[in-house]
Amino acid sequence: MTIRSELPGVAESYWMATVPAVPRPAPSTDTTADVIVIGGGMAGLSIAWELTVAGRNVTVLEADRIAAGVSGYTTAKLTAAHSLVYERLRRTRGQQGARQYARSQQAAVERVGAVAAELGLDCDFERSSALTYTTDPHRRAVFEAEAEAASEAGLDAHFVTETDLPFPVAAAVRVDHQAQFHPRKYLLGLADGIVARGGAVHERTRVTGLTEGNPCRVSTENGATITAADVVVATHYPVFDRALLFARLSPRRELVVAAPLSAAKAPDHMYITEDLGKRSVRTAPLDEKRRLLIVTGESFTPGTGDSRERFLRLDSWMHEHFPIGPTAYRWAAQDNDVSDGVPLVGPFHPGARHVYVATGFGGWGMSGGAMAGQLLSSTLTGTEPEWAGLYDPRRLWSTVREGTGLLKQQADVVRHFVGDRLRSTHVDSVDDIAPGTGAVVRVDGRRCAVYRDEGGEVHALSARCTHLGCLVAFNEAETMWECPCHGSRFGIDGDVVQGPALRPLPPRSV
Repeated sequence: MTIRSELPGVAESYWMATVPAVPRPAPSTDTTADVIVIGGGMAGLSIAWELTVAGRNVTVLEADRIAAGVSGYTTAKLTAAHSLVYERLRRTRGQQGARQYARSQQAAVERVGAVAAELGLDCDFERSSALTYTTDPHRRAVFEAEAEAASEAGLDAHFVTETDLPFPVAAAVRVDHQAQFHPRKYLLGLADGIVARGGAVHERTRVTGLTEGNPCRVSTENGATITAADVVVATHYPVFDRALLFARLSPRRELVVAAPLSAAKAPDHMYITEDLGKRSVRTAPLDEKRRLLIVTGESFTPGTGDSRERFLRLDSWMHEHFPIGPTAYRWAAQDNDVSDGVPLVGPFHPGARHVYVATGFGGWGMSGGAMAGQLLSSTLTGTEPEWAGLYDPRRLWSTVREGTGLLKQQADVVRHFVGDRLRSTHVDSVDDIAPGTGAVVRVDGRRCAVYRDEGGEVHALSARCTHLGCLVAFNEAETMWECPCHGSRFGIDGDVVQGPALRPLPPRSV
């Protein structure tokens, strides 16, 4: 019998636990707008805000609750320092491309600070430096090159070997004038600002259909149809994929643990390293004497591996390196990486005239979402920024040039789509599933996703993801069914928790 270690902390994001939200009802009748924004996270609400400020009437449609999806489970670093990105951009996009990336991302940092001040939002906005570090002395030259590239791109970047971490580092790139904040406080205030200026924000409104044209029409699960001149799909992973963006996106989950520590011993800056499969560190204010240490890491593809063991490993690292007490919170974030490393923001597909997309922020969705707001609001009002081409989803030239990443992503999808069907199931029968666990089991020739709750009751669903048919796998630490191909996630009742899937997993009899 397997003995399961207790996981540390409360299973909730600190951002979600500390800020309740006022429900925003679904549309009860058919309506019209200038622009429909699908998705109520950092990207969607930033886009809606900028368009509202530009004089457009905007309707936001969120499948669940605003600022409660990916944006409610981020680490909320607001920075243009995206780990080791600028030397690679200098090689693949040239010096101009690297400068455009730095300029657009730093502008996003400044824009969030300006909007928070304009709206008077108490969102714990704090200025900080962002440091990417390594403990491996053999990588010093890599970090020297990154510091040089980031500085050439226009950031206030420096190569350093000293930090205020409680352990030595071999090399680091420090970028000054960055920020961190409380994403829920900011985004809920942004939604209030949108509504106060005549816009609409609807929750529990899952979009199920999109008709492109002039005008465009969006249909919802509850039967309402909204008509608008333009539509923006900002659902993290696009719920419609007419440009086959799923071939260029790969989902990734990262775990987060958080614990209070003395403010006197808290690091002053934000940190990230690729050592040990990634470790990210920042703090957030708790009270006059304490801050909350937030540590992220243990990247993995949804539906693969043991997230319980990963949580324990990350928590152990945090306690080993910082003078903290018991873990207070644990949660997980999900991101989408693009094969060529640059977000996809712009026209949805080559033939699109009135539909736009914002996705592929690769773990940097706070600055990326604010950048998308500035880019798409400018595009829709006829003043496209000079860096728009860098993010254009139609940039097939870069996909071809950096085809290795694209081929690897598709090989991983094929491996799961085919290999998971050939592999034996985890257990031989439903009777072998212990309380509090789940597994895919073959029942009468069909693979079923079966969960047994702590009371012994069995919950059985189809194991085929309703997006493109890959087999789901059970995430025990989060009590969730996950698709390893494109990152859709489902509750034990089959309901969609995270797309791109639009339909729930059907129930099965076992």
